[in-house]
Amino acid sequence: MARLKDLYKNEAAPALLKKFEYKSSMQIPRFDKIVLNVGAGDAKDNSKVIDSIINDLTIITGQKAVPTFAKKSVANFKLREGMKIGAKVTLRGEIMYEFMDKLFNFALPRVRDFKGINPNAFDGRGNYALGLKEQLIFPEIEYDKVDKIRGMDIVFVTTAKTDEEAKELLTLMGAPFSKE
Repeated sequence: MARLKDLYKNEAAPALLKKFEYKSSMQIPRFDKIVLNVGAGDAKDNSKVIDSIINDLTIITGQKAVPTFAKKSVANFKLREGMKIGAKVTLRGEIMYEFMDKLFNFALPRVRDFKGINPNAFDGRGNYALGLKEQLIFPEIEYDKVDKIRGMDIVFVTTAKTDEEAKELLTLMGAPFSKE
């Protein structure tokens, strides 16, 4: 299952070294981590929602998710500081590459009318953010057991200095960018 890690070492890293003419192999961009985040506004009314989200994230990634808490109280949203309002999981190492492989090759092609991911969602520092509208695109999630369809944010954190380097890295790893 370490197909993407081998792809990075054998093909992506040498291609990046050649294209951007780095002086040292330590300058070659690589993936630092992938962060999945699910927010739930209805969690303030029903505490079971967070357990459901954590369970879904754990099934999707193979790693235990942790709840996220409100940092500030917001009266208009009936939100108090310290309330559970979502869940996140941070993937590194082998699990990160396995998830990336699953996302690019199995999950994203299952999206209806999929034309590719947005090539403009970089943050200016070499990180890429991807938003999904539903967790059902992952093959591990059973449709019958889903209480509510929820979206999620997936952030690819790289060591790239520029967006161009990060886009080239993701492209070499198989990210299906849409043709503008």
